[in-house]
Amino acid sequence: MKNRDSRNHPSATVTFEDIQKAARDLKGAIINTPFQISRTLSELCGAEVWLKFENHQFTASFKERGALNKLLSLTAEERRRGVVAMSAGNHAQGVAYHCQRLGIPATIIMPRYTPLNKVKHTRNFGATVELSGDNVDESFAVAQQRIQEQNLVLIHPYDDAKVIAGQGTVALEMLEANRDLDALVVPIGGGGLISGISIAAHAVKPELEILGVQSDAYPHAYNQYYSKNLEPTGAATIAEGIAVKSPGTLTMQIIREHVSDVLLAPEREIERAVALLASIEKTVVEGAGAAALAALLSPANSKRFKGKRVGLILCGGNIDERILAFVMLRSLARDGRLIRIRLEIADVPGELARISALIANCEGNIVDVAHHRVFSALSIKSADLDLTIETRDSQHRDQIMQALQEAGLHARLLDL
Repeated sequence: MKNRDSRNHPSATVTFEDIQKAARDLKGAIINTPFQISRTLSELCGAEVWLKFENHQFTASFKERGALNKLLSLTAEERRRGVVAMSAGNHAQGVAYHCQRLGIPATIIMPRYTPLNKVKHTRNFGATVELSGDNVDESFAVAQQRIQEQNLVLIHPYDDAKVIAGQGTVALEMLEANRDLDALVVPIGGGGLISGISIAAHAVKPELEILGVQSDAYPHAYNQYYSKNLEPTGAATIAEGIAVKSPGTLTMQIIREHVSDVLLAPEREIERAVALLASIEKTVVEGAGAAALAALLSPANSKRFKGKRVGLILCGGNIDERILAFVMLRSLARDGRLIRIRLEIADVPGELARISALIANCEGNIVDVAHHRVFSALSIKSADLDLTIETRDSQHRDQIMQALQEAGLHARLLDL
């Protein structure tokens, strides 16, 4: 890192004064979201964990801040022409909502596999939505075509000084509520949020540590920051909001200057963080919004954050309901509260009733049953029996397995 104080940095494209102005311009149109300590997560992480609930914005994401700040900077002629944006969902909704408020025509290019709830909400705000490309980078190419064809104004999701300044207002609110923080952990997609946050935070408190987080499925900012060449683990990620192949030129410049480290969070840890926030904080957070907590929960980072006061940004809550349901069920399975077992049984009357009684006596709750007679390698007079059972915890799971084995049944747990 170089000089952290962007107020006096001659090459700074976004200044602390820009962020302060954005805060004044956005006042009344953007929610000053809660910033609260989580006692339970603090105990789990071994650190004092503070959560900034940006999922409480009207469109459930911080993206409104940068989008509105950019829109407010447009001339009357630019507003008349209309705007175009590319987005996996949250920037799209922020642009569409505030364009609707301000009477600006909006065209949004979204990747084909964007969660349906994000597409629906964007259309409900009156925007023209096109689904094109497999990711934000491919959608950007389509947006550039629309600019040429229709003379639209681009509202970039991250690599824009006005957008970055708007996102930086998050840090102003956090540090106004708590100046005693030691570190901020911020998800990185294109880098707009962490860029704005880091400029504002270091202007207020230069010694504050800023750390970025990416999904290991899309480590592109990590690669640029460390001059690495890590291969993505796969195109599918629960954190599609930060699944960006090309971080911004301006944002990477700011990240290199202000950010002390970029961490990688495995998909499994991000899923766990989504589930924990739902069960502990009773708040719905999408994968990208849970990435910061995932990094904090990782055993690899336990020593780094131990005893520190850490601020996390829950940057979005637009998760598909179906995905959320699957995440919660997988969380129950990983905690031993929902198990799937396979038994080799004699295919005779009364055997299923006997097994059901054994499980009931252990206070287990059978939620699904499947017999496999045709697709089985067992004797024709035998069958595979798959049971899904709700349990209290892993100890209760072990008690049920022991009871089945003591009854002479061959049972094994099926992995996730």
